[in-house]
Amino acid sequence: MEKKIRIGSRRSTLAVIQTEELISYLKKRCPDLRTDIVRIETTGDKRLDVTLDKIGGKGLFVKEIDRALLAGEIELAVHSLKDMPMEESEEIPIVGFSEREDARDVLVLPEGVREWNKKGVIGCSSFRRRIQAEKLFPEAEFRMIRGNVTTRLEKLDAGGYDALILAAAGLKRLGLEDRISRYFSPEEILPAAGQGILAVQGREGKDYGFLKGFGSDAAAKAARAERAFVRCLDGGCSSPVAAYGQVGGDELYLRGLYYREEDYFFTVGSVSGPADQPEQLGISLAREMEKKYGRKETK
Repeated sequence: MEKKIRIGSRRSTLAVIQTEELISYLKKRCPDLRTDIVRIETTGDKRLDVTLDKIGGKGLFVKEIDRALLAGEIELAVHSLKDMPMEESEEIPIVGFSEREDARDVLVLPEGVREWNKKGVIGCSSFRRRIQAEKLFPEAEFRMIRGNVTTRLEKLDAGGYDALILAAAGLKRLGLEDRISRYFSPEEILPAAGQGILAVQGREGKDYGFLKGFGSDAAAKAARAERAFVRCLDGGCSSPVAAYGQVGGDELYLRGLYYREEDYFFTVGSVSGPADQPEQLGISLAREMEKKYGRKETK
């Protein structure tokens, strides 16, 4: 193993905290190892004026980091798995998954506000969140909001929005759990594929045996199933398609959201099966839902 490892990260406070989770593990396993965080500004961080689907999807949060990894400027990269494209590169594969932090989405109210009347303006950048939350809050208005978690909270507290929908994992990693007003169960808002899991990316042909104790096998299996479901539906990371897997013993239970663009229809289905066949389960559920809901019936 190298004595020095450069680890690529987005520049945001949350991204650096997430990278430090990996560094903490590496230092315990290899006390003499030197680690440097290389902060990289991505296109997705620069373009905050439009929704991600208009400028290429969430892959814009990893493109510049991918280039640095391919060029040998860094040895590893740490990403929020939900921000990564569903197609995995053979040259720079995912070589480790973290334990899963809370995968749920949450409602956040302005500082000092304790109750919400389910009306008003909700800041929500994710179409996946929006189409599900519209059923919960039909009287609310939904508006796009971009920027890191701190920026979004500042806009909320300044009166630009009456509420936000964010990921619980990010708030908890930032030590902002006290800002959470309400947790949405997966039955209310199904999470994005990979939500709450960190992905470690490396280079093809390198030995990453030192990452064996990082994360959990259960999280990795759930992540593989979720991503296979979305990938099979050609959903991509800016699509409203969502998936959430849970491993119990030798069984994996997977829920997936299917969206039909032509009539704004969506539904959630589920499947369970052997946990050691996560991709097959994801593909099976996707094909079943596509066959059942893929076309709107016409009279």
